[in-house]
Parts: sequence; C-alpha cells; structure tokens
Amino acid sequence: MFRFLNQPYPSEDSPGRELQKAALIGLFVGLFLWIFQPFGINNWDTPNKDLKIAGFGLVTFLVTAFNFIVWRRLFPKPFSEEQWTVGREIIFVIANILLIAIANQFYLGTLLGATGHSGMSWFGAILITFSVGIFPVVGLVSLNYIRQLKKYSQAAATLPIHSLSADEQPGQKETEVGVIPQIAHSLTLVAENEKDNLILAASELLYIESSDNYCTVVYLKNNHIAKPLLRSSLSRLEKQIAQPHIVRCHRSYVVNLNRVERVTGNAQGYKLHILGGQFQIPVARQYNETLVAELKSL
Repeated sequence: MFRFLNQPYPSEDSPGRELQKAALIGLFVGLFLWIFQPFGINNWDTPNKDLKIAGFGLVTFLVTAFNFIVWRRLFPKPFSEEQWTVGREIIFVIANILLIAIANQFYLGTLLGATGHSGMSWFGAILITFSVGIFPVVGLVSLNYIRQLKKYSQAAATLPIHSLSADEQPGQKETEVGVIPQIAHSLTLVAENEKDNLILAASELLYIESSDNYCTVVYLKNNHIAKPLLRSSLSRLEKQIAQPHIVRCHRSYVVNLNRVERVTGNAQGYKLHILGGQFQIPVARQYNETLVAELKSL
C-alpha cells in the first residue's frame, strides 16, 4: 500500500484542465445532494430549495478552482512532479474536501440561515462533505494513475530509438544500417551579459536544464561529463540552437534526442534516459506530440 502511495503522479496541468476538473467536482456534489438529498436535506421546508441545494455545488466549484489553480502557482516547488505522488494527490484532494465542507457550512449558516434547515453543526457539515467526496476521490486518483501508467508505458515501448553511443566518434551516428558520417556542427551558447559563452560540438550536448536565472549545460568534454552554468533563460539559449533533434521537452529542459538511449513511461509521462540511465529527463505532456514525431524522424 505504501509503495503504491509513493508512486509518481502527474501534478502539472493547464489552468483550463484544472478549471474543468473543479467544475466536474462541483457538478458531482450538487447533483448528488439534489438527487439523493441525504443527511436531512429531504426534510428542508424552504422556498427555492433546488437553487439552494445547487449553491453547494457552486461553493464546491469555487473552492476547488482556487485550490487547484492558485496554490499550485503560488508554491510551485512542493507541487513539482519530482515530488508529487499518488499519496500527496489523495491528501491534497482530501484537504480540498475539508475546505469545501467549511465553506459550505458558511454558506448554510450565513447565507441560508438556520431556520427551516437542518441546523447542522460544523462537524456535521464536514462529515457530510467528506462522506460524499472521499470514496470517489480515492477511486478516481487510483484509476487515473493506472490509466496514465498504462498509456505511457505502452507508448514508450513502441518508440524507435537510434542514439549516439558513448564510444562513437563525434560526427558519426549509429543507425540500423551502420555508422554513417555526419558534419560535426558546433554550438555557441552566449549568456545574458553577452560576454560569457560556451562553444561545443552539437553531438556532445546531452541536455540543458534551467534553474531560476541560470542554465546548466550538460555535455561530454573529452568523454567526461561537464556541467558549466550560464546566466540565461532556457528560452534564450533555445533560440541560439539551430540544430535538428535538439528540442524543448519540458519547461526546464532542452534535450539532444541523438543522445537518448531509452524511453520509459510512468503515470507522469515519458522519461528520456541518457548515458545508461545516469540522467532521466522528464517530458511535459504539452511536448508529447512534437517529441514523439522527432524521435520517429531520427
């Protein structure tokens, strides 16, 4: 069980998708309360009862949208995919449910008033919302993990890989028909101050990783791994690279696909393995289609 909870789980999603999920959760809560009217709601004697019940769904939507969209962008590091797991996703969504319960209690007591309603306590409101939400949350998170894991694992196994082996000479590439010569193109990466620069053969580049205002350029120098820092944004360095198959695969990574030896998949997406798995580069879902097309064109 603990092993399952520690499995990687997708964290990054577009605001549009998060808004869509919030709307579905709000719709589920509103419809559930309207159809089944549990916890004494069926005994309410009040005008516009249906609209007031729908208000619980609206409150649920607003709270969920705030939690799913705002918190992830205010505190990106705790929500990064490197740290996000199935267990954290379940805890985060359960915390969201508890906040929904508190907000719905304010809605019940402040906007609707206690007269003519069930007069539920704070504990009762939390228990109602938690009871409605806990089982579908755990089930949906688990099912989504299994679905994403199966999707990316199977897709990764079908991708063709023709990588530049570690013992090949620069300017050559091993393919299914043998070693063919290539032009040893060079890259010149210039920092923001326009003074610091790095010159290397394109075939030696492994990947570039951004961190705050700096980028780490990881490449082979005399068959040893070098990791110099350049003060620059990743987008700026990306524009300086005009070589085929050196592409953006993540908001924090540019990778040389000629150096990718293996592609695996987990619930978060594809992982690109370089130098016998010493480096595993994540692929953001927004780059999936372009990266797969690049790999197939190698």
